[in-house]
Amino acid sequence: MAKNDIDDLVPKLSTITHDPIKVRQPMMTEIFMKVHNAKTKSKKIEILRENDHQSLRQICKWSFDPNIETDLPDGNPPYIENEAPEGTEHTLIRTESNKFYYYIKGANTLQSTEREHMFVRLLEGLHKDEAKLLLIIKDKKLHQLYKGLSKEVVKEAFGWDENFRKKDV
Repeated sequence: MAKNDIDDLVPKLSTITHDPIKVRQPMMTEIFMKVHNAKTKSKKIEILRENDHQSLRQICKWSFDPNIETDLPDGNPPYIENEAPEGTEHTLIRTESNKFYYYIKGANTLQSTEREHMFVRLLEGLHKDEAKLLLIIKDKKLHQLYKGLSKEVVKEAFGWDENFRKKDV
């Protein structure tokens, strides 16, 4: 095989393209802190769009949609904070969001005590910062903690209409 034949088989480095691999996904608290620190509405929207994920949409909808009611008692339940360092022995909202419907009125048929026990187990499994965030989301107080995070910002970021549904669908 001639040298030119081998050169044709080896791709040129300039022609190889790869999508960036996200090794570590940011915690929701980190995303909301970036939004909080952003100076303009357009930058806040950009940050939400860059970090768009089903779980982010779910917690924003839970927090801002007035038609979604939490089916848990007011206040914080007694739970033991998960002291595991970030990235070790804990779960994240990003991976646990598929269970959120258990905590919404009308979305399940669980007994209230079973629902409350599940919620405590969820909190105890989450990273302590995300557990605190989930308590804020449950009480629809996300906008009180993170400046500039409003229903208008999330609706624009995710293309939602007044009913928090995708526009033109």
